[in-house]
Amino acid sequence: MDTTLSGKVALVAGATRGAGRGIAVQLGAAGATVYVTGRTTRERRSEMNRPETIEQTAELVTAAGGRGIAAAVDHLERDQVKALVERIDREQGRLDVLVNDIWGGEMLASWTDRLWEHSLDDGLRILRLAVDTHIITSHYALPLLIRQPGGLVVEVTDGTTEYNDSNYRVSFFYDLAKVSVTRLAFSQAKELAPLGATAVSLTPGWLRSELMLEHYGVTEETWRDALRREPHFAISETPAFVGRAVAALAADPNAARWNGQSLSSGQLAQVYGFTDVDGSSPDAWRYIVEVQDAGKPADTTGYR
Repeated sequence: MDTTLSGKVALVAGATRGAGRGIAVQLGAAGATVYVTGRTTRERRSEMNRPETIEQTAELVTAAGGRGIAAAVDHLERDQVKALVERIDREQGRLDVLVNDIWGGEMLASWTDRLWEHSLDDGLRILRLAVDTHIITSHYALPLLIRQPGGLVVEVTDGTTEYNDSNYRVSFFYDLAKVSVTRLAFSQAKELAPLGATAVSLTPGWLRSELMLEHYGVTEETWRDALRREPHFAISETPAFVGRAVAALAADPNAARWNGQSLSSGQLAQVYGFTDVDGSSPDAWRYIVEVQDAGKPADTTGYR
C-alpha cells in the first residue's frame, strides 16, 4: 500500500465525477484523508442531472486505501464553504492539499453560438461556476492551508497556458472560463510563496470522463470503439492519470519548483514517472499540437 500521503488532509472541491473523482481516489490511494465535495448526492441531483454522487467518490477513496469523507457543498454558497472549512479544521486541524476542480458548465455551454448569440444567463452562469466557485473556496480554505508550510493548491482547468494563449477554445464563455483558472493559480502562487505554500494550474489531456464515454457511446472497457468516430481519441487518458499527477505533486517535498506554473498530466508523468492505469503515459497536449491540430492522421506513436 502506498502511504506517501499518510497523515495528509486534502479537499477536492468538485469531486463528484471526472477529473475530480480521479484526483480524490489517487490521493486516497497514497494514504490521504480526502474531503470530497459536490452538489449531487444519493438524495439530490444537481443541474447536471447525472447519476454519479459524492458518496460514491468517498467510498472509492476509502477502497483505494485512504479515508474518503463526502460533504454536500454548493461552492457558490459562501456559508456552505465556510462551514466546510470549519468542519475540516475541527475534525483534522489541518489542510495540506486544496484542489479546485469545480466546473459543471458542460450543459450550459453552446459550442456554436457566438457571444451575441449565446444565452447571456447561461454564459454568466458558466463563469460563476468555473471562476467564482474557485475564488470563494480558496478565500475560506487558504488560511487553514497555510497554517503549516508545504501546502499545495491545484487549480484544475482545460489546456495549458501555452496552448490556450494561442488557441480559441471553441466558444467565448468556455474560452474565458478555462483561461481564467490558470490565472487564478498564478495569482495565488504569488501570495502563497512567501508563506511556504505552492499553487499551480493543472490540465488533464483528452479525458475519458463519464460524460465523454457516454458521448461516444462506449465504456472504459470498450473506449477504443470510439476511434471509429474520432481517431484522435486514441490519445485519451483516464481520470486516474491526472489524479496520479496531483498525488505526485502532493508527495514532492520540492513541489515549490512548480509554483505559479501551468502543468499537464502528461508533462508531469515524464518528471515523476507515473503512468495511466494501462501502463502508458499519454502526452496529450504535445500530441494535440503536433498531430491533431497539424491535420495529420491519428498516430500516438511516441506520444504514449
